[in-house]
Amino acid sequence: MARIEGAAKEVVEKSEWVAIATAGPDGPHLAACWSHNVRALGIDGEEVLIPAWRYFKTEENLRRDNRVELLFASRQVQRPDGQGQGCCIVGKGEVQTTGLTAETVKARFPWARGVLVVTIEQVKTHL
Repeated sequence: MARIEGAAKEVVEKSEWVAIATAGPDGPHLAACWSHNVRALGIDGEEVLIPAWRYFKTEENLRRDNRVELLFASRQVQRPDGQGQGCCIVGKGEVQTTGLTAETVKARFPWARGVLVVTIEQVKTHL
């Protein structure tokens, strides 16, 4: 497993939103979340927790193929060429609607039906 560190951590801390990509039978599917919701749940471990409001297609796709990619980006974090920086988190995902983690997230975000848990396998910054 991997952790969010260095430039990638700075990007996550300064991004406004995160794109969530899964693969389904009809091809790629994208969902999104405000990054402040992700940061509110903590970004220091080997998992990323994302409050799940709807994410029904995301959940369906993850049941078939649990691979997921998260894309964060920020103009506040600059690459050597002066452009904004992005980072991609690759891992395995699961939407949980019951259990301790889901209940903790639902208590923090009353609108959430559960939590998307992404176990980090790789963190890459884009140059």
